[in-house]
Amino acid sequence: MDLLVRWESVAGIKARNPVMLAAGILGETYGSLKRVEKEGAGALVTKSLGTKPNPGYRGPILVEVESGFLNAVGLANPGVECFIEDLRDGISKEPFRVPLIASIYGAGSREFCTALKVLEPVVDGFELNLSCPHSKHYGLAVGSDPRLVRKIVEDCKDRTNKPVIAKLSPNVPRIEDIATQAEAGRADAICAINSVGPGMAIEIESRRPVLSNLRGGLTGPCIKPIAVRCIYDIYEAVEIPIIGVGGVAKPEDAVELMEAGATLVQIGTVVYHRGLGAFRGISAGIERFLKDHGVSHKDIIGSAHGGA
Repeated sequence: MDLLVRWESVAGIKARNPVMLAAGILGETYGSLKRVEKEGAGALVTKSLGTKPNPGYRGPILVEVESGFLNAVGLANPGVECFIEDLRDGISKEPFRVPLIASIYGAGSREFCTALKVLEPVVDGFELNLSCPHSKHYGLAVGSDPRLVRKIVEDCKDRTNKPVIAKLSPNVPRIEDIATQAEAGRADAICAINSVGPGMAIEIESRRPVLSNLRGGLTGPCIKPIAVRCIYDIYEAVEIPIIGVGGVAKPEDAVELMEAGATLVQIGTVVYHRGLGAFRGISAGIERFLKDHGVSHKDIIGSAHGGA
């Protein structure tokens, strides 16, 4: 039985509960996505997909550091054409019961739009990866330019009636300036944040960087204060909803992101430590918090603003 019958609709996305799967975690196949759905996720986001297959960086691509992980996967993915065939085959046997959002990336507007049109028949919306910190041509390489962000969002919105979410990076001088341009491009929501960095880890005995790419994005509980600040600043700057992500490991973390301005939250790194039970655990904890304090979900969104 679902913990929550139905959560509020956010930018047209009717999540089953407020805890979504973040991009990059168990989202590369129909089977892995279905497993996450069955374990209680309120909505699903695929791994970031491009127009062509991408092998990504060679290993090592992940290293655990204090209170988090450094990763440099390199946007490895099978490409949208291969991915959609796997999805169609699975969905024909057992459709998803929660919204499925496709994370897509590109070096410019044309590649984003190409990926979008391929995937549109089988997904419920799109999350534009404008924020990967360790790719030379994608992610932050395009997402740090406010004008380009607006154009990419506008062009994607011109090609679909489904929700378009702009996922932004904290690794810019003022994330709210990027958010306002995404809103001007008609984004339906903002997702914040992606990994922080890039950072680096060195194996002291060999005196060599651990990651093959040398640099990687930082995730996990250590980045939560940055996520809270970014969400807070974006909430002050835009009118569209925010999906919060970054450092959520327990229900209280999710509530903190909501009080900063997020409507829904995504989790990723915590799944490595707590397994798929994290979805039901955090969702149930949010419900307990609301009940114990006699408030609704809408009451706490952005409630940290205008206080002191």
